[in-house]
Amino acid sequence: MQPDFWHQRWADNQIGFHQSAPTTLLLKHWPTLGVDAGATVFVPLCGKSLDMVWLASQGHRVLGVELSQLAVEQFFAEHGMQADTHESRYGTHYCAGGIEIIHGDAFALDEVALAECAAVFDRAAMIALPPRLRARYADELYARLPTGCTGLLVTLEYPQAERDGPPFAIAEAEVRKRYAATWDIDLLERRPIAPDHPSYVGGVSQLDTAVYGLRHR
Repeated sequence: MQPDFWHQRWADNQIGFHQSAPTTLLLKHWPTLGVDAGATVFVPLCGKSLDMVWLASQGHRVLGVELSQLAVEQFFAEHGMQADTHESRYGTHYCAGGIEIIHGDAFALDEVALAECAAVFDRAAMIALPPRLRARYADELYARLPTGCTGLLVTLEYPQAERDGPPFAIAEAEVRKRYAATWDIDLLERRPIAPDHPSYVGGVSQLDTAVYGLRHR
């Protein structure tokens, strides 16, 4: 997707992907990863996700990256945090309450920017990208995370022919194709999403969510 697409979605407040509570699958499965308190967790394409607040409440430092400045500013304002800012080659860094969000391009982050990331949580990044960008996302961005990095990847599964993304459908076979060469992958859970659930994607005959445990070899 072009950057203007996402800028317009935020400007028009068309952010159905934003959840009013932390992700249930995060709360359930994060403890199984054994990520140390104080470890840095990378949240790509983070928007103003409440998952970052929950991760920080567990004692983690959080590093997010987000294309929309509006999303970044809303995140800190809505949580009553006055962020300190500084510039780097990656963009503008907003920091407060153990959470740092870089307003910039996720693909511009290199191994230096991600060197301290012991874990990653991806609920809305991979499913936001069309196939060409998903391949680049896995081959470039995830490859820059350090060896031993662990995390959770949350996806949606539905008949892609029934609607256009985003969010895009990502089958287990694609997850394994994108990551298996350098990541250990464990399907932790797959569950249906009911039509009356707030995160339900309309216009599809079947909708499931899946969560994978990942570890970078």
